[in-house]
Order: sequence, then structure tokens, then C-alpha cells
Amino acid sequence: MMDKNALYYGDNLEVLRRYVKDESVDLVYLDPPFKSDQDFSVVLDDRNGTGGTARVEAFKDTWRWDQEAASAYQQTVEVGGPVSEAMQAFMKFLGENDMLAYLAMMAPRLKELNRVLKVTGSIYLHCDPTASHFLKLLMDSVFGVKMFRNEIVWKRTYAHGSARRYGPVHDVILFYTKGNDYTWTGIGAAHDPDYMAKHFTLADIDSRRRFQPISLTGPGTTRGESGKPWRGIDPTIVGRHWALPGAVLRQCGIDESLSVQRKLDNLDEAGMIYWPQKLGGTPRLKWFLDELKGASLTDNWIDINPVSAQAKERLGYPTQKPESLLERIIRASSNEGDVVLDPFCGCGTTVIVAQRLGRRWLGIDISHLAVGLTRRRLESAFGENVGQEFDIIEEASVPDATSHAGQNSSAECWSSIT
Repeated sequence: MMDKNALYYGDNLEVLRRYVKDESVDLVYLDPPFKSDQDFSVVLDDRNGTGGTARVEAFKDTWRWDQEAASAYQQTVEVGGPVSEAMQAFMKFLGENDMLAYLAMMAPRLKELNRVLKVTGSIYLHCDPTASHFLKLLMDSVFGVKMFRNEIVWKRTYAHGSARRYGPVHDVILFYTKGNDYTWTGIGAAHDPDYMAKHFTLADIDSRRRFQPISLTGPGTTRGESGKPWRGIDPTIVGRHWALPGAVLRQCGIDESLSVQRKLDNLDEAGMIYWPQKLGGTPRLKWFLDELKGASLTDNWIDINPVSAQAKERLGYPTQKPESLLERIIRASSNEGDVVLDPFCGCGTTVIVAQRLGRRWLGIDISHLAVGLTRRRLESAFGENVGQEFDIIEEASVPDATSHAGQNSSAECWSSIT
């Protein structure tokens, strides 16, 4: 049981090994560097009242095969097992290059995340097509091929042109679980207004509730009660049989031990059956709009907009993700009181949403800028007293951490965000 939320400043590999217990986390979301070969900066407002701004380097997403990368690779290979075999295959295919350096950084961290994840836990790895194909193979080796659930495509930006290829507008989110019995709340998405306007066109005479008439029959014929006529309607004539939804019967308090024909009588008496005006029309079940549950989510997320320049939640952090994206993930794969971990927490979107949704959380980042922004964001969203609900734990010294991440470690920058 985790006593308190925590924000760690340091290398997430060391933090995970030192502070996070085996099978103590319910959900992991990580938005690591994408191997984009770019340096990212954030523009901070000058807080002394002059109205100026300062551009501060947030982190480097540039990887090089060097002695440190070779050492990380060798340590992973020497342990043996599926991850070792995957890394050796990458070496054979890629050679000693920058992509292998990136994968050598990710491999031990993914192994630690697997260790700390509960058997009922899930992990969502956010990346882009630069390395998603390699990361998927690496995730297969860490969590197991059968634990792969989805490759989610999120439309992260609006349409734009690109020279001699299709415009790149999406990120990839790889969804894996620790085991087969994992937390899944079955949340839905809002229905398309055009769909509702098109299909829920009828209104109940008594209550004026809008509804869509849906079939009371299923394909195929049967010899039992479900194949017999009811009120002159014989489903076998069209190769079908009566198929009554159990959930609707229970909702109406109808005894499921009754005959199919008697159940149909009870549904009709409850005002749940729609009779078409045309002679000989097949009766249908009323599906009321006000009982409509959320649409089933697919793996193609085009309904969550990126953080625009005008968005209230925008901080200017270069890789900031929208809160609505994290809200969907956290609601889908955790319950209130569960522990959510973000080992590359950046400006803190994951911990902000976890706090709002009543989850416990752990955030880790190697950048003093990120840790400072996250703390200020928590205080701004939940009040200064929220600081009593979490600890800030410094695993690495400022010079060590900033050197590793390519940071500007000036005291002025630190004071401007804390």
C-alpha cells in the first residue's frame, strides 16, 4: 500500500529500482522521448512583472551510440531471457547506431515497469512512427506477445502537407497488460450527434421519449418457443427467430422463466414494443435515447484534440498531451484509489488527471524544469494545500540530472518555476 503520492526528481531507472515495490502499481502511462533527434524548449513568462519571456531547454531527444549506450546494451544482454534475445536481434539488424542506443535506454526501464506493475495492471506506451515498430517488438519481449491488447492511433495534430509523402498526423499508443485478468472499466465515448439525429427519430406517444426501433429477432430458425408465432407474426417465414435481450427483460422486471410469447406480451404491456403503421409490419423493440450508453471505443482516437495555442491548459511545454487523453486512459484501465505511475511525467498531465479522478500517483522526471512545472500545476489546480498530499523526492543532484537530460541548470531557471 502506497502511503503518499510522490513526485521524484531523478533518473527513472534508479527511482524505480530504489523506491517502487514489486507489483505495487495498477496503471503505467509513459510518454518517453520519441527518438525524434530534436532539442525541445519551453518558453517561460518572466515573473518579475516586466512582461518578458525566457526560452529554456526542456530536454534533448537526441541519441548517440557511445560508451554509455554500449554499456546499457551489454548489461541488458548479459541478463539473458527474451529481452536479451530481442536486443541481440536489434544489434544484428540495426548495428551500433543511434536507434539501438535509444532501445538500449528503453529496455531496462520497460523491464522495471513490468516488475512494479500488478498482475491486474496495464501499461500504455505513447510513441510515434519513428520507433513504434521497434518498441512494439521490445514490449512483446518484456510483457509477452499475448499481452498485447491494442495499437491505438491518436490523431495528434491537424491535417498538413508533407513533401512526397502523406502528411504525418498521428501518434501511436501501445496498450499491454501484465496478465489476462486486468482492470477494464468498459468506458464509452460520446455518440456522434449526426448518428443520434438520424436514427432516434421517433417519440413515444405517452412520454415523448425519443427512441430507435431495433429488431426483436435474430438470424436462423429454431424448433422451440422462439420459433413460434406471436400475435400472427411468424419469424420463421423470413428465416429468423425471436431474440429478446435479457438486460431489457430484467430492466422491466419480467420473469425470464416465462415462455417467449408471454415475455413478448409483457414487453408490449410495458410500452417497450413499437408497432409499425403499415399492415403486417414486424414489431420492434424501443431503444430509448435517454438510456443510450456511450459508444464502444475503437483503437482510432480522432475525437481528442491536441493542446492548441488557445487552450486554457496549455503551458508551453513542448510535448504536453491533452488532459482528455489521459482521462480516457485512466478511466478505462483503473479505479478510484488505484496507483497510476508516469515515469516520464514531463509537465505533469498524468498526475494532474490522476489527482482529479481520485487515483493515487507517482511521477518521475529527470528534469528540474518538469518537476517544478508539475508542482506549480498541482498547486494551481488544487490549491497550495495539495502539497501536503505528496512528497517531492530528489534522487539525483541537480547537476547530475540536468547533465543527463541536457538541461540548463541555472539557479534562475529553477527559481522561476518553484
